[in-house]
Order: sequence, then structure tokens, then C-alpha cells
Amino acid sequence: MSTEPAVAAGAASVSTHLLDTAAGRPAAGVAVELSAAADDGEWTVLGAARTDADGRCTGLPALPGRAARARLCFDVEPYLSRRPQGAAFFPEVTVTFAVAAGEHHHVPLLLSPFGYSVYRGS
Repeated sequence: MSTEPAVAAGAASVSTHLLDTAAGRPAAGVAVELSAAADDGEWTVLGAARTDADGRCTGLPALPGRAARARLCFDVEPYLSRRPQGAAFFPEVTVTFAVAAGEHHHVPLLLSPFGYSVYRGS
């Protein structure tokens, strides 16, 4: 059974998960905000969620049909500040990417105390 939200036919969807590469486990409890922009560049916040125990965000809404770009903003400072290194070097990670109608876009974030990487997953 899928935990992804239902998406209307033809709508683009987004999912993400956050992995703490330094600890070798998912990063739970991180706030994530999803926004979208049409060709005019105007950003609209669509929703927010927190990563679960598996580091995944469930329940992110589908993108509007006119969306050309999407943006995920990860508030990683509270999570990273609990680590022995203390304050986060990157308090926030914002990832902007192009979207195509009808496609699913899975964008994982690999996080460490002093760096991060993203990629388009499946």
C-alpha cells in the first residue's frame, strides 16, 4: 500500500526523503516546505510536512498544472544542531528544480554536517 497522496491524472507530483550520511540513517523530524512557480516566476507555497522516522515526507500536495518549477526548502538547522558538531553550517537547504506535467519527481537530500547533495530519484 502506497503512502503517497493521491494525484489527479496528468498532475505532477513531488516526494522527498532526507538521509543523514554522517550518521548513516534517515533524518527524522525535519520540516520541509514545497512551493511551485509558473513561467511568470511567482512562487506559491503549496504545503509543508516533517520527515518521518524513515526520513520521508508523506502528504506533499500535487503541483498545480501551470507549475514549471518546484522548490523544496529543508529546515535542517534544528536537526543538525543536536549533533556533536553543534551549530549547523547550512541552516537551510533549498532545492529548485524543473517539473514536467504528469511526471513524479522524487528529490532526495543527502545531508552531512558540512555538506549536502541532491539528485532526481525514482
